[in-house]
Amino acid sequence: MNLYRWEFERDGEVLEVSVEGPLIANETAMMRVAAEQGLGVAYLLDVEARESIEAGRLVRVLGEWTPPFDGFYLYHPSARQMPRQLRAFIDFMGNRLANY
Repeated sequence: MNLYRWEFERDGEVLEVSVEGPLIANETAMMRVAAEQGLGVAYLLDVEARESIEAGRLVRVLGEWTPPFDGFYLYHPSARQMPRQLRAFIDFMGNRLANY
C-alpha cells in the first residue's frame, strides 16, 4: 500500500517524509480526533485544525516547516454551460470556506 508522504517546506528546502504507525486514516476528522485524544500526530490543513488549536486541544508542531497553502482551486469546463449541480457545489463550498 502506498501512503501519502508528509510534505514539509522551509526557506526553499522541501522534505517528504514516509510516516508509519499503528493507526492509518484517510479521513481528516478522524485524524484530528485521534490526535486530540493523544493517539499520535496528525498532518492536517490549517482549516481542519484551527478550531482545535484555538481551543487548546491540539498544538502545532513543526510550524516553521509548514508549506504555504494558497487555497483551494476548482477546474471545470466553461461557465457558460455549467450544470446546475456544479454551480450549487461551487456556491456551497465558497460559503463554507469563506471564513478560512
